[in-house]
Amino acid sequence: RALALVCLLQPAAAQDAVLSDKMALWQRGLHEEVPAHSLSSWARHARTSLPVLRHRGGSSGCGETGCDVNVVDYAALSRKLGPEFAAALAENAKEHKEDCRKSCEKFYCGAAASKPWKTRSISMGSVPPEDFANEFEFPLDLIKVTEEPVVSAAEAAKAIEIARSENVDINEYTSGKYRLGGDWLAKMDKTRAWFNDALEARIFPAIAASFPEVVTNVSTLRAHSVAMLKYNATHPRTDVHIDNGVLALTLALSPQDDYVGGGTFFEHLGEDALVEMDAGHATWRPGSVRHGGHRVSKGERYIIGAFLLLEDRVEHVRRLKNRGAKLRGAGDLAGAAKLFEWALAINPKCATCLKDWSEALSARADVEPGRREEDLSDAETHLRAALDLLPSDSDALFSLGVLLSKRGDAAGALAAYEASADVNADDVELLYNLAVKLGEAGRREEEASM
Repeated sequence: RALALVCLLQPAAAQDAVLSDKMALWQRGLHEEVPAHSLSSWARHARTSLPVLRHRGGSSGCGETGCDVNVVDYAALSRKLGPEFAAALAENAKEHKEDCRKSCEKFYCGAAASKPWKTRSISMGSVPPEDFANEFEFPLDLIKVTEEPVVSAAEAAKAIEIARSENVDINEYTSGKYRLGGDWLAKMDKTRAWFNDALEARIFPAIAASFPEVVTNVSTLRAHSVAMLKYNATHPRTDVHIDNGVLALTLALSPQDDYVGGGTFFEHLGEDALVEMDAGHATWRPGSVRHGGHRVSKGERYIIGAFLLLEDRVEHVRRLKNRGAKLRGAGDLAGAAKLFEWALAINPKCATCLKDWSEALSARADVEPGRREEDLSDAETHLRAALDLLPSDSDALFSLGVLLSKRGDAAGALAAYEASADVNADDVELLYNLAVKLGEAGRREEEASM
């Protein structure tokens, strides 16, 4: 690109100025390529006229000259953290190999040439993905939205028809706090065959071309978990969440005039920046971006969502987090905290690791009163660090409200719940806790409105 060539030819000080100008534009939401001869004037105007957007990253994210991302030295970490950590990495690799094997039993695995697809890019902010943070290049414009459909509208309609013949429209399952309409494609042979054809012909080659930093070639992509979701007035939305894969795909199947509402909500962008797609269009992105299916109030919206693995790359951060969550659910809070701490040793900017570690410490404070104050203090430190990275994380704000309530800080808890509701006002548990705190503060009318 022109700017890259300019950087190569200029001395270090000039290169720093170019990087600073590019970052100034990016921080203010101007992500399109700017001609080299206009860069400084654009940046000068942006600095004086446009606000810095509320990106992921907080005060410890990135400055105007770029991001500081550490290269992971697993051998050094194993020497520092000991044989248990090394054994955990080996277990991750074993799990990963088995998951990839199972993926190929149901979903397309094969070699093909990558094929660039016309997409627009949206920033995921200044905090890199949780795994392979060093490999993903900055700026992190890693949410890709197709500008040309990857399947035709007729093909998308056919997929819905096939899925209905396999009873997708009458099935439901639980995801987080919500009941979702839909089913897993692993159980839907005809729909899965349709999807595998699309993976082979267009989707995998396009994804490989979008992420050359991490996708060695098409043959490494694995569709690990794939579901068709049906949104309507009774099953309107999903939780805000991250996906269980290094990459993730959302494929829209319904025409936009079939429903009211809908779209994908990316929490760091806010409700005013929903990603809406017509039938046949898709987004692909790192799995660690917090997002959710936005509320459908009328009609029906069908999508396919897929979590993707890479056969030649083990996601150590995600797998340590997942095992930590299982230990926490089983009551082994010390074991859970250790795994979250190890995940943070790999990626110190893993916001969900900090949040999960905080919640494990907060839970331990409830059952081990002798260390209650120490655990609650440490839990608050970790949670505030998570919010410094992701200031709009509604789950972390909710957890902060719970934690501050435990510490006797009613005003702080109320402020945290209100901040969470500003981001995600549909969470019933949040609204209940907020109502309680409003009542305690004597704000009766607001309490009643909850």
